[in-house]
Amino acid sequence: MLKQGLELKQTQKLSPLQIQTIKLIELPIQELEQRIRKELEENPVLDEDVAKEKDEDEAPREVSLSEYKEDDSIPSYRLRADNYSKDERPQYNTFSVKESFTQSLMEQLGYRNLTEHQYSVAAFLVGSLDDDGYLRRSLDSIVDDLSFRANIETDEEEVLGMLKVIQEFEPLGVGARDLRECLLLQIRHCKKSPAVDNAVKILENHFNDFTGKHFQKIMTRMGLTEEDMRAAIAKIVKLNPSPGGQIDDSYSDQAQQIIPDFLLEYKEGKLQLSMPRFSVPELRVNRKYADLLMDAANSSEREKKEAAAFVKKKLDSAKWFVEAIKQRHNTLQSTMQAIIDYQREYFLDGDETNLKPMVLKDIAEKTGFDISTISRVVNSKYIETHFGIYSLKYFFSEGLENQDGEEVSTRELKKALQECVDSEDKHKPLTDDELVVKMTERGYKVARRTVAKYRDQLGIPKARLRREL
Repeated sequence: MLKQGLELKQTQKLSPLQIQTIKLIELPIQELEQRIRKELEENPVLDEDVAKEKDEDEAPREVSLSEYKEDDSIPSYRLRADNYSKDERPQYNTFSVKESFTQSLMEQLGYRNLTEHQYSVAAFLVGSLDDDGYLRRSLDSIVDDLSFRANIETDEEEVLGMLKVIQEFEPLGVGARDLRECLLLQIRHCKKSPAVDNAVKILENHFNDFTGKHFQKIMTRMGLTEEDMRAAIAKIVKLNPSPGGQIDDSYSDQAQQIIPDFLLEYKEGKLQLSMPRFSVPELRVNRKYADLLMDAANSSEREKKEAAAFVKKKLDSAKWFVEAIKQRHNTLQSTMQAIIDYQREYFLDGDETNLKPMVLKDIAEKTGFDISTISRVVNSKYIETHFGIYSLKYFFSEGLENQDGEEVSTRELKKALQECVDSEDKHKPLTDDELVVKMTERGYKVARRTVAKYRDQLGIPKARLRREL
C-alpha cells in the first residue's frame, strides 16, 4: 500500500560567491595569477588596470562604473578590488625549484647520435621512470605499451639497448630496475681501488647479506679483514639510492619558482606580516561595456536591452570574482596571523623546540573559520621568514605530554629521538626498548610503539640494520 506524506528538509546551497571564494582560497599565488588571466580572457567586461602606467593627464582606458548614474533595472558595480594598494608591489625572494628530472634526461638524450626510431623508444623510457629515477616496469610491458600507445614497433633487445644508453646519463644510477643495479651503476664509475673492487663484488654476489647487515658472513666468504670490510662499506654508503631525487620535481615540470604568499619580518622586536601581491593585477570594468550598459539603461530598444542583459550577467560574474579575490586575501591573512600568534615564540628565532603542538582545529577556533577552510589555506602555501622559507603545513603537528605534564609537539619528540640515535654506539645500536629509556631520561613519556612509529616516520632502520663494524 502506497503512502503519501510531506517531509520538510533544510538544505544549504552555496552562493556563486562562496563557490568562487572556496576555489580561489586553495590556489597558491602562481595559480591565482593564472586564474586571473583566464578570467580576463573569458569575461569581456573585465580589463586589467593599466591606468597607473599612463600619464596622469591622459584619460584611462578602464573606468569604474560608479562614475555613471545608477539605474534601478540595471545596477552597476564598482569593480576595483579595495584590498589592493596603488603603490608599486614589492618583489621579494623566491624559492627556486631545480631543473626538472625529465627535462634534464631529455636534454642529455638530445646529445646522443640516435635514429628517430631509437630516440622515440628512449624518450618513452625516460617518461616511464618514477620519481626516484627507477624503471619499475618490465621490458616486455614497455614493448607492449610502445606498440599500443605510441604505435612504435620494437622488441626487448632494442628497449634494453636504449635503457643502457639512459643508464649512462647523469645522475649516475638513473634507469636502474632495482636498488642493486642502481648502486652497481654508480660504483662501477668510481676510481679503481681495492675497496671499490670489494664493494662491486659485495653488491654483485652478496647483496642480500649486505642489506641484512650480515657482515661477518660476507667477510668469511670473501676472505676479507674487518678493515677491508669497513673500507668497502664506506664506498657503498656514499652512493645515492635515489638518483631521481637529486633534481627536484616536487612542484611540477613547468613551475620553476615557488613564490611565498606571505612575508614575515622581524623589526624592532615585532613580527610584521604582509602579503606582497606579486604581479597580481587590479581589475576594472572595460569602458566600452560600461558605456553600452549605461546607454542601454536609457533606451527602449529591444536589442540594446538584450545587450544590456548580457553585460549585466557578465558584470555579476565579474563582481563575484573580484569579491572572491578580496575574501581570499582576508581569509589567508587572518589564518596566517592566527598561526603566527599561536606560534609566536617559534617565529621569533625559528627554534624548532619552541614549536607548540597545533592542529587545524586550533586555528579554526581562533579565526572562526571552518576546519575545511583552514585546510584549504594551508595547502600549497608558503611563508618567507627571517630564518627561511616554509610550507604552512610545517607548523602543524600533534602533541604528547612530557613527564612534567606539559604538552610537547611530535616534532620535538622526533628531534629528541633522532638525537638519541645519532649519539648511540653504532657497534651496539639502541633497540626500541632502550630508546624508550633514553627518551624517558630526557623527560619524554613515550611508549615503545610510539618510538617505533616515529622511528619509521624518520626513516631510521631497526637496531640490527643500524649496526656497524
